[in-house]
Amino acid sequence: MRLLSPSPTASTADAVRAQHAWIIDALEVGDPAACEHLDAAQELAQEKAGDRWKDTDLVFCTRTGTPVTAHNVRRDIRKVVEAAGLTGREWSPRELRHSFVSVLSDSGVPIEDISRLVGHSNTVVTETVYRHQIRPVIMQGAATMDQIFGS
Repeated sequence: MRLLSPSPTASTADAVRAQHAWIIDALEVGDPAACEHLDAAQELAQEKAGDRWKDTDLVFCTRTGTPVTAHNVRRDIRKVVEAAGLTGREWSPRELRHSFVSVLSDSGVPIEDISRLVGHSNTVVTETVYRHQIRPVIMQGAATMDQIFGS
């Protein structure tokens, strides 16, 4: 099963993100409609690409069927960031991921939940990689313990 990235019918970055989120959610629950949608999108992309199409049988691929590269991802993220009114060159997947962790941490989301959301197998990796973002959560936990047991 293959998934286009971005969809040839999507006109905006929001539409692409929404379509990907729907497809990924549908695939996780085994929704047959998602498979049909993917097949239809793949056929449309093949028609548009014509002789340039490379049948690689990938889940995520470019508009011509080739593997998505780090450059493709950075370029697409820059477009989304610029559409949000920010400077695209100042943001990368890494900065967005670190910002995501920071916002969750600053909002008091438990480290276990943050770890799961960023795809880590346990909290040790999250705590090691994102130590500077996680510190407020740890400090809040320590302050709460002080309040409970007295300092």
